[in-house]
Amino acid sequence: MSRMLLEMTLRKANYDVVSAKDGREAIACFKKRFFPIVFTDWMMPEMDGLDLCRSIRGTATEGYVFIFLLTARDSRADMIAGLEAGADDYLTKPLDRGELFARLKTAVRILNLEKSLKEANEAIRVLSITDTLTGCYNRTYMDEHLPKELQRTFRYGHTISVVMADIDHFKEVNDVYGHQAGDHVLKAFVETIGQSVRSGVDWIARYGGEEFLLVLPETTVDSARILAERLRTTVADRIISYSGKRIRITASFGVASYHTGEGAVQAPPELNHETMIRIADECLYQAKNEGRNRVVARRLGEGS
Repeated sequence: MSRMLLEMTLRKANYDVVSAKDGREAIACFKKRFFPIVFTDWMMPEMDGLDLCRSIRGTATEGYVFIFLLTARDSRADMIAGLEAGADDYLTKPLDRGELFARLKTAVRILNLEKSLKEANEAIRVLSITDTLTGCYNRTYMDEHLPKELQRTFRYGHTISVVMADIDHFKEVNDVYGHQAGDHVLKAFVETIGQSVRSGVDWIARYGGEEFLLVLPETTVDSARILAERLRTTVADRIISYSGKRIRITASFGVASYHTGEGAVQAPPELNHETMIRIADECLYQAKNEGRNRVVARRLGEGS
């Protein structure tokens, strides 16, 4: 009866409510859907309110869960026990309607503050791993995530390719058109690459200056070479407009690919993300020496 009355009161106040007859049923509901606010009685069959609080606090959720513990117990020891179990607030029965909604407003305010803080932290995190000029990832992201990509490749016996891309004669762009035009060219270059790779799978990081590293999980050396060749052609064919000027550029690409081979469970000790970058850079250097505006690729691993 108490549960039904509380549910009816909350629904009349335009809250979306799902009720459960005990703690185990509540946990089952939680597995299907996220609830930012929970009211739980202390005394329940199967799983009491304290165990429910502990269970919720031990579960990874998409946001903070504000828990109200309802009980007729009002001793200081009981309040402390409830708070230690994970409850945020404590309401004694029978519930006072005015107190209920006043405390609910407080809960909503706290949840909104938590959401704002989470969004602000996420924005700061994104800024910390993003190149401010081009919008792609920066070296910080690359140094952290490329080793993880390699570990995943080695663990599951898959393939991975990295492509080092460098704009040819970029200094001449700055000298002839100005540094602002050079910045515009860098942004256009990253935009061109971003339109040609798999969203959510491949990623690009600014390695430094006009050099960029493209990471291609689950990509063989042949596929990476084909992609790099397509990027080379697209970059060479594109006319970049800036302040009434038509700018054309070319780029060189160095490809390094690795396949763990059958039965491989870990990377050879000599191979790490720095080695992959070094090999890709050597291939890029070779492409530059051979006349620029070309692709050079090398495969590492078994059968290399």
